[in-house]
Amino acid sequence: MNYPEGLADKIGFSHVQADIKAACLSQMGVEFAEKMRFSNRFPLVKQWVNQVHEMKQLMAERGGEWPQVDYYDLRPWLAPLTLEGNYLSADQWRDWQRGLEVLYQCIRFFHLLDAENYPELHQLTRQYSQKIAEISDQDYMQLLPVLQELGRVFDTNGQIKENASSELGEIRRKKNAEEQGLRKKLDSLLNQAQQQGWISKDFSLTLRNGRMVIPLAAEHKRKIKGFVQDESDTGKTVFLEPADALTANNEIKSLESAEKREIIQILSRLSDRVRPMVPMLAQWLQWLGLIDFIRAKALWAQEHRAILPHLQEIPSLDWRNARHPLLEKSLEKIGKKIKPLSIHLDEKKRLMVVSGPNAGGKSVTLSTVGLLQYLYQSGCLVPIEEGSSMGFFQQIFLDMGDEQNLENELSTYSSHLSNMRYFLQHANAKTLVLVDEFGTGTEPSLGGAIAEAILEKLADKGCYGAINTHFGNLKSLADRKEGLFNAAMRYDTAHLEPMFILDMGKPGSSFAFEIAQKIGLPAGIIENARKKLGKKQVDFDKLLLETETEKQIWQSKNNSLSLQNEQVDAIKQQYEHLKNHLQDEQKNIINKAKAEAKQLVKEANQRIEQTIREIKEKAAGKEATKVIREKLDDFAQKSLIEAPVKPKPSSNPVVKVISGPITVGDWVAIQDGGSDPTVGQVLEIKGKDALLALGSISSTIKLKRLQKVQAPKSEKTKTSPLKGIDINDRMAQFSLTLDLRGKRGEEVWVTLDQYINDVLLLGAPEVRILHGKGDGILRSLVREQLKRYAQIKQVQDEHADRGGAGISVITMK
Repeated sequence: MNYPEGLADKIGFSHVQADIKAACLSQMGVEFAEKMRFSNRFPLVKQWVNQVHEMKQLMAERGGEWPQVDYYDLRPWLAPLTLEGNYLSADQWRDWQRGLEVLYQCIRFFHLLDAENYPELHQLTRQYSQKIAEISDQDYMQLLPVLQELGRVFDTNGQIKENASSELGEIRRKKNAEEQGLRKKLDSLLNQAQQQGWISKDFSLTLRNGRMVIPLAAEHKRKIKGFVQDESDTGKTVFLEPADALTANNEIKSLESAEKREIIQILSRLSDRVRPMVPMLAQWLQWLGLIDFIRAKALWAQEHRAILPHLQEIPSLDWRNARHPLLEKSLEKIGKKIKPLSIHLDEKKRLMVVSGPNAGGKSVTLSTVGLLQYLYQSGCLVPIEEGSSMGFFQQIFLDMGDEQNLENELSTYSSHLSNMRYFLQHANAKTLVLVDEFGTGTEPSLGGAIAEAILEKLADKGCYGAINTHFGNLKSLADRKEGLFNAAMRYDTAHLEPMFILDMGKPGSSFAFEIAQKIGLPAGIIENARKKLGKKQVDFDKLLLETETEKQIWQSKNNSLSLQNEQVDAIKQQYEHLKNHLQDEQKNIINKAKAEAKQLVKEANQRIEQTIREIKEKAAGKEATKVIREKLDDFAQKSLIEAPVKPKPSSNPVVKVISGPITVGDWVAIQDGGSDPTVGQVLEIKGKDALLALGSISSTIKLKRLQKVQAPKSEKTKTSPLKGIDINDRMAQFSLTLDLRGKRGEEVWVTLDQYINDVLLLGAPEVRILHGKGDGILRSLVREQLKRYAQIKQVQDEHADRGGAGISVITMK
């Protein structure tokens, strides 16, 4: 049994329950939502969450194929309908007609649902069919004749049709005929009265007491024989039924009574038709409410990106990027994002001792664990990442908040101890224990000692859960006691602010002195407090602070190294791809040359053989032989001209190295170890780098790799485009990120143009331009220049967590 009694309200489950109730379409679904409870029966919980998971999939794939409106609650009319002689009115049948139509369509849809893809929803509908079969020999198909009968009786506006029965049709025809005849008589009298001035021309025929009458000025009421049925409030106008109209009005009233009797007969027959189906309808309406409830939970899961994780019947937690749904929605309203939690509890590490600064997220971590586990065991999907798994617990114990009770004279600390007494008496190896600010509310040394003793006992009982604390002795206990382990809320030691990220496996500091220093507490008071605390505790907190700082530094370096490794791997792949491409091209050229040479030799042999044969066959003399040989020589010359000639490799002219510093405008040679050095002119010097013009291409090279050389004497000695450029060097120098921060507009144009050329040369699929946010001027300049390149597929901002609008991500075609 969960503890305390108001656990659901404390962890926020009641707010989720209210959202699900609001998503229901009917009172039937709301009643199911109100009954949502924590269950410790694993097969039942598994069935619940699988139903919601299938409904979520069904709504995504076939959401418009069954009605999701007009789920009428017809149950209030079922009991009266069972009484013989009772019948539903025409207005009631209007709701019944739509309600039964929606019910029939829903049952038919889910009854025919694919059992392979939606086994739980299919089985749920089958179970109700079997339950109905036990109490009645009818099934949902009996609804179809009733719906057809209702369609025959009522029109689209819910009015009873004239042909609902032959008797009703005959009565209405007679009534219409009598009304038309009476109207003609009264129209004639009305015209006469208007001509005589007994009545205003604005007046017309009307009804009083269900009888057709004419309005007449009171002083003229005796000028027409008849009966006064009514008069106006002022008494100046009377409503007279002429004597000639008496018989017709009586006949109309009689026909109206007959019409009512016939309508009652029609409604009674409909009610008699439905009466035997009441038990079946009661069950199917309950089923519809359950479908409505499951649908509401699926809508909630869609809104909060909740999923069905891997389910385990054993106590455990293995959550990846778990999110508190209520907190996430609150943060979204103010434009912030939640920091997800990754938590792992297993048989060896069951109880997590969470430490860290105040307002660092310890209580949120506790609430997240409690709420998500409670949601799951109440039949809801949970907002965590794919690959996570949910364990199963028999009960959840929570100690959070101030539970002091003045009536029972319980202080804050006493209420905590009362909760701990209950925990120790009832906790077991299948209990999830959640305790916030363990041991607080009394003298710290005493509270810490009692808390340590309680924590040891809970660990011996095999409980799972999380304990929030500031006590150092509990952190030390977590390091040496089996089943316990430390965790800490990460803290930015550089900016002295919480990061709301949970780190498993190490204790955290409360950072009390650092926070006090940040908010401006006098340095003397802080130093005095350090002395009063004692060297051992100060050294411990100092060690934690240094450890956290070093961890953040190394983590930053590891992230940078990982990014560099990714870039190296990408360049390596590009190099391998380019190398393989060049080797394939080389093979193709050689094979093509061999084929052409083979064909040339074959044609030459054929010509020689043909020449020898002609000389022999013709027994040619010297002159004829000479002519034949000239033809052979012509073929040879022609073949030599057409045959591809391999060009000799050209070499750069010898360059002369000169001494002196390298400045803008100097000619330099790149020391790349090749026999033919690459020569270029210095365009710009930036620190330890120089921007060179290599023919029509510019490139940034380290100054230490350059040698100052004598300027070329003619244009012929200048490097041509791509001539002498080492592709391996290009790839080695290339980076997937270009930093343009701090550059001027003209520098951006040159640098970005050169960089995009390198991207196209090396075939990089995606690169990043780091320009910073600032006033957005540099970003706009970069975006404008990138529009000139047709080879760029798209340009977008980096993810908000990795730089956002300060980095442009370029994807190439």
